[in-house]
Amino acid sequence: MSHKKIKIDQIAYLNLETYSKLDLPEVVEYLDTGSITRNTIIGFQRYTTNTEELPSRAQRKAKKNTILYSTVRPNLEHHGILENPPKNIIVSTGFTTIDIHDDTIDPKYLYYAITQKHYTEYLHTIATNNVSSYPSINPDDLGNLVLSVPEIIEDQKRIAAVLSALDAKIELNNRINTELEAMAKTLYDYWFVQFDFPDKNGKPFKSSGGKMVWNEQLKREIPEGWANATIEMVIDKQPSAEKLQTQNYSKIGSIPIIDQSQDYICGYTDSESTIIIPDQPHVIFGDHTRVVKLVNFKYARGADGTQVLVPKMSNMPGYLLYQIVSTIDLSNYGYARHFKFLKESKIVIPSQSVAQQYSKFVSSLYLQRTANIVQNRELSSLRDWLLPMLMNGQVKVV
Repeated sequence: MSHKKIKIDQIAYLNLETYSKLDLPEVVEYLDTGSITRNTIIGFQRYTTNTEELPSRAQRKAKKNTILYSTVRPNLEHHGILENPPKNIIVSTGFTTIDIHDDTIDPKYLYYAITQKHYTEYLHTIATNNVSSYPSINPDDLGNLVLSVPEIIEDQKRIAAVLSALDAKIELNNRINTELEAMAKTLYDYWFVQFDFPDKNGKPFKSSGGKMVWNEQLKREIPEGWANATIEMVIDKQPSAEKLQTQNYSKIGSIPIIDQSQDYICGYTDSESTIIIPDQPHVIFGDHTRVVKLVNFKYARGADGTQVLVPKMSNMPGYLLYQIVSTIDLSNYGYARHFKFLKESKIVIPSQSVAQQYSKFVSSLYLQRTANIVQNRELSSLRDWLLPMLMNGQVKVV
C-alpha cells in the first residue's frame, strides 16, 4: 500500500464559516466542547434564537463530515466527526472545524489519523507551552500537521471502516446502558413513588386499594408498615483515606478510577494499594458536582471530594439507594455543601421484602451494564492498539 504526504491546511478548510446574529436559524442545536469526547456526543443544547440568548461561543458553522477538534487541552480528547449532524447545528468557537475539500481524502480516515496518540501528545505539548491562561492550541497547529496517508481512497475507507466498527459497538453498548438505566428508573418510579409495587396477590399495591397511612415527617401518605429516615441514617460514609492522585491516572490498566466528573470512569490503574472491592453495590456521590453513580465492580478512587456511600440497612440495598439519591434535588444548595444537605434529606424506608425484591429485579440490569462497561474498555484498548498499526501499514485490511 503506497502512501503520500499531506498537510492538513492544504486539503481542508479550517474554521470555514461562522454565523452572524443576522443569519441565525430560528432554532439551533448547539454543541459545546464538553459535550463530545472521542466522537461520542452526550447531547446538544437546543435554543430558540428569537426568545433565548445563545452562549457567546455558539458561532461556528458545521456540516456533514466536519471534523471537530477542541483547541483547549488536547489531552482531554474533545473531538469527533459529524457523520449525521442535526439540522441547524452550531458548534462552539472552542472547536477548530476541519472541512475537507480534497476528494482523495476520506473524512473518517483523516479523523482517525489526526487523533492518534502521538499527535494528541504533540498538540498537548504545544498547548502547555502556549502563553495563555489555560493550555490551548491555535488552528494553525492543526493545519500544519503533516500526515502520511494511503494514496488510494478505497484503502483509507477500509481502514476507517474497521475502526468505525469498533466505535459503533462501543456506542451501541452505551445506548444499551442508557436503556438499562431507564428500565430500572421506571420500575423505581412505579414501586417507590407511585407505590404500585406488587402486593401479596401480585397486583399494584396502591391502585388495588393497599392501605396507605399519613406520615407526619414526610407530609405524605406512605404504605402501611413503611417508615421514614434521613440518608445519613441508612448509610455508612467510607473514610477518604485511599485516593489515587491525578498524576497516576492512565488510559490503560486493569482497574477503573472513579471520580465525581460527568464521565463514569476518569482513568485506569494497576495499583493494588488503591483498589476498593465492594461487597455490595453502593453509591458514589460528587459533593461538588452532585454527580451520582452506582458502583458494583472493583475500582480505585480519584483525587477529589467524591463521597462513597455504603448502605447499612437491609431495607436500603445499594441499587435502591442509588435511585433515591439520584432523584434528590440539590440544585438550590451552594457549592461544596451538597453532601451536608444530601445526608439530611428525608426519605421513605420500604419494607424489607419490597426493597429486596426490587434489588433482585434490577440486579441483572446493572450486571449487564457493568459487563458493557468492561467490554467497552476492552474495545477501546483494541481500537487504540490497532489505530497506529493500521495507519503505518503494519496491519493491512483486505
